[in-house]
Amino acid sequence: MIIIMSTDVSEKHIAGVEKRLESMGLGCNVSRGIERTVIGAIGDETKADKEALQALPGVEEVIRVMRPYKIVARSYHKEDTVVEIGGVKLGGNTVQVIAGPCSVETQEQMDRAAEMVVAAGCRLMRGGAFKPRTSPYSFQGHGVEGLEIFRAAADKQKLPIVTELMDVRSLDAFDEYNVDAIQIGTRNMQNFDLLKEVGRIQKPVILKRGMSATIKEWLMSAEYIAAGGNHNIIFCERGIRTFETAYRNVLDVTAIPVLKKETHLPVIVDPSHAGGKAWMVPALARSAVAAGADGLLVEMHPSPCEAWCDADQAITPDELNALMGELKGIAKAIGRDV
Repeated sequence: MIIIMSTDVSEKHIAGVEKRLESMGLGCNVSRGIERTVIGAIGDETKADKEALQALPGVEEVIRVMRPYKIVARSYHKEDTVVEIGGVKLGGNTVQVIAGPCSVETQEQMDRAAEMVVAAGCRLMRGGAFKPRTSPYSFQGHGVEGLEIFRAAADKQKLPIVTELMDVRSLDAFDEYNVDAIQIGTRNMQNFDLLKEVGRIQKPVILKRGMSATIKEWLMSAEYIAAGGNHNIIFCERGIRTFETAYRNVLDVTAIPVLKKETHLPVIVDPSHAGGKAWMVPALARSAVAAGADGLLVEMHPSPCEAWCDADQAITPDELNALMGELKGIAKAIGRDV
């Protein structure tokens, strides 16, 4: 349920609505805009008395939202949300490409990667310091040392960084090394304790879709973050698991327009993890931008054959350059920039 307050609403009126919602067993989230204040009721909507709320001073309109997710729903916020990552806007007219290696390996590797990310025209860099791997014997990342290496390389090129958080105990290190955007990986999409923790901080969160998650489940996971007070959320489609074995995952391009209809938050796509092969990445990236994605999360390694993990899906710097040129043409055709 959404309560839209009148333009001349006072803090006393807002407090009155909060108190009434509390008496109904509901929580609330207050969003103060330039012209309007909107209050979202959180909890079992069936307990809400619409007429009683409508009668409260300062209330202009009460709208029932029958979806289980409210804060992330477009009905709660009609305009597209733009999330700022280290000064770079994601979700506006420009399609942002976040590029970099799967994992942080060495300082030299990350320095070279950062140079190549900038040379290709990308404004954001990705890299994994903590790596969730299927096998316990695979390279798991350098951890905190990886954050230090990543931050040093990105700072030389003035690049904001995106990296995956796997454990709430790492949040202090993420803060120490000023990670610009936290990635929640597919395996942690429904790690609700982790989602609650990142909901308590005002740092952008890229929420990847679980490999078998429905759109509703994905939106509900985002709602966990938003309910904690952090509305800086970006959805990332990375392919879903099906019966098909010809490629790693099925890139659900349909999810892009569906999410654009359901939520006001930005939507990006990871073509690297979807196909699992470097030769698939350009085609999947082009289709994502054509379908309306606000950005891409692309794996690029200075020398893919030497990559410590996911070597098969990393594109070369030359391939990234070529891809950026192709994406500019597609973006221009639909009235956007890259």
